[in-house]
Amino acid sequence: MRFLSGHEPDHDLTYDDLFIVPNRSAVASRFDVDISTHDGSGTTIPVVVANMTAVAGKRMAETVARRGGIVVLPQDVPDDAAADTIAYVKSRNLVADTPVVLGPHDLMAHAQALIPKRAHGYAVVVDNDGRPIGLIPRAHGSDLDMFSELSLSLLPIPVLLPDTTAPRTVFDTLSDANTDLAVLVDAEGQLTGVLSRVGALRAGIYRPNTDAHNRLRIATAVGINGDVVGKARALVAAGTDLLVVDTAHGHQAKMLSALSAIAAAELGVPIAAGNVVSAAGTSDLVNAGASIVKVGVGPGAMCTTRMMTGVGRPQFSAVAECAATATELGASVWADGGVRHPRDVALALAAGASNVMIGSWFAGTYESPGDLQTDADGEFKVSFGMASKRAVAARSTADEAYDRARKTLFEEGISSSRIRIDPDRPSVEDLIDHICSGLRSTATYTGARDLTELHDKVILGVQSAAGFAEGRPLPGGW
Repeated sequence: MRFLSGHEPDHDLTYDDLFIVPNRSAVASRFDVDISTHDGSGTTIPVVVANMTAVAGKRMAETVARRGGIVVLPQDVPDDAAADTIAYVKSRNLVADTPVVLGPHDLMAHAQALIPKRAHGYAVVVDNDGRPIGLIPRAHGSDLDMFSELSLSLLPIPVLLPDTTAPRTVFDTLSDANTDLAVLVDAEGQLTGVLSRVGALRAGIYRPNTDAHNRLRIATAVGINGDVVGKARALVAAGTDLLVVDTAHGHQAKMLSALSAIAAAELGVPIAAGNVVSAAGTSDLVNAGASIVKVGVGPGAMCTTRMMTGVGRPQFSAVAECAATATELGASVWADGGVRHPRDVALALAAGASNVMIGSWFAGTYESPGDLQTDADGEFKVSFGMASKRAVAARSTADEAYDRARKTLFEEGISSSRIRIDPDRPSVEDLIDHICSGLRSTATYTGARDLTELHDKVILGVQSAAGFAEGRPLPGGW
């Protein structure tokens, strides 16, 4: 990484402050670019879903891992629920999506409440032996009897294929049948999953993030209070692939103590820890046992830390400094927060991050845990910060009433925000396509064939606010 001016500016920079200068390139195609990472997380795309309750759940974890990323479950998920989620993700098919599955005697209201949690827009109805017998589409306001049984409204399955069918063959079959969804079954005719036309395409572009047993990977977070080693040990026993030791201020004695204790337990999985924004914080976390350092204080959409405290640092400069230190120590960093556009992901990787953590941007997708809601402006889901009153109240349910009330007086996050569902990109997979398409193009413009070359070859310029505004599209014209 170098700057167009020949020297790094003497002030800190955000993503909006920067642009990337095109280089001479021999990379002819986006598909010639390898965007896999090498930080121990197994990710084949540089995307980590942040450990936010409104974002990271089992559907998100399954879907993102199938496309090569990884999801971090929040630390306030009870151990038994975390174990159930880990087992669920580990059991999922590497190609076929998991549909909403219901029986013929379930009610239409039940189906219409669940279908929006999947992007393909259908529920599959199965008989008592798990064999698919029909489809239920999303109502989209149709005049349906919500208290009728699904058996009265079944649509025939237009394409039923063995689950061994190659994705390209699934795509061709769907195209020939002029339909969008194939139902896949095993040798006994039991439901395996579904695959849409675009899902079949994605199966040929992305590589799933899998463990040594060819199962999808998932990460989990732990805090720095209580029996952190015991919790970490239980999560590893349940099958988690990576531990994230997480607190808002990662450069503190309690974090270093908890991190050192977990590292000393030698649990056999990579350990990420944070958050910090300085070389000193990075060095202390790596020396305490982290192989990955989370970087970012205050850049997130739901975070009010900088306005409340004045504490934090512009994200690009924080990532660049921490990544340089981590590299010297044989570790990696994740850029956590402040990502609003694919360009921000490219700039974080240019700064030296191995992965980019995304939270609120993914909250407004079908796969996030919240219920889909509608108002006059369209569909949305509710998101909230992990230091907000809402999150603190959820984490302190075991405390006495007085202690719970006292904690809620102090918050550094937004408790309720409507995150709109983008009609053009309603699924997290649509956003992953958006991000990876932009990132691959960045690499071709810079002459990079992988993320290491991107960091080494990138030339950065500093721009004014007007320069940033000039780069924004104007669909309505000038």
